[in-house]
Amino acid sequence: MIELNIPGRGLIELEHLVCDVNGTLAVDGQLLDGLVRPLTTLRDRLNLHLLTADTHGRQDIIDRQLNLQALRVQPGDEARQKADYVRRLGAGRVVAIGHGGNDAAMLREAALGICVLSPEGVALEALQAADLVVPDIGAALDLLEKPLRIVATLRK
Repeated sequence: MIELNIPGRGLIELEHLVCDVNGTLAVDGQLLDGLVRPLTTLRDRLNLHLLTADTHGRQDIIDRQLNLQALRVQPGDEARQKADYVRRLGAGRVVAIGHGGNDAAMLREAALGICVLSPEGVALEALQAADLVVPDIGAALDLLEKPLRIVATLRK
C-alpha cells in the first residue's frame, strides 16, 4: 500500500495500480525498455493490473515478461470497461495510468489518475481527466516510488 496525505485533498490509501498497455507501457506491442524492474518493485506495495485491447496481438509476450496476466477488454465501449474495472477494485484505492481516449474514464474514476505523454500521442480526454501529467511512464512509476513528490504537486 502507498499512503498519500495530501493537504486540501485528504488521505489516499492506494492498493492497486491499473495500467493501460499499448502506448503507456508498450509501443507497437513491445514493452518499453527498463520497465520490468520498476513494475516488479512496485508489486511489493501495489497489486498490478494491466488492461489492454491487445491491438498488436503481443500481450502474451508482455504477460510473460511481467509474470502476470493482463485483462483483455472487448472491442466496443472500451472506456466503460476500463472504468468499470477500476470501480470493481474500489476506485478510492486505485492509481490508474494511461494516455488514450479509452483511458480517460478510468483516470477520472481512480483516486489518482496519471496521464503519460506517449510516442503515440495523448488524447485530450485523458489529459483533462488526469490528476497529474508526466513526460513518460518512467516518470509515472518514479512518482509511485517517491510518493512525496505526488503530495508536493497536488497539495492545495
